[in-house]
Amino acid sequence: MLVITRREGEEVVIGNPASPLGIVRISSIKGDRVRIAFEFPREVAVHRREVADEIVLNESTGAQVVGKIRPAAEA
Repeated sequence: MLVITRREGEEVVIGNPASPLGIVRISSIKGDRVRIAFEFPREVAVHRREVADEIVLNESTGAQVVGKIRPAAEA
């Protein structure tokens, strides 16, 4: 596991820096809460741990996770 320190507004580049797979940005820090922005192509799945665990659990039963991510303009 790689652990790094970043300040608000700083970024981490994932993949080749000339053509990155994605970017992770520290959006804001308020008290003990950190907002993180992920900039990846839509075909790259990005999930919170609890959602990822639910997906893995439901794959074995054939159930689906309920919900749909919509572009910000539709929200």
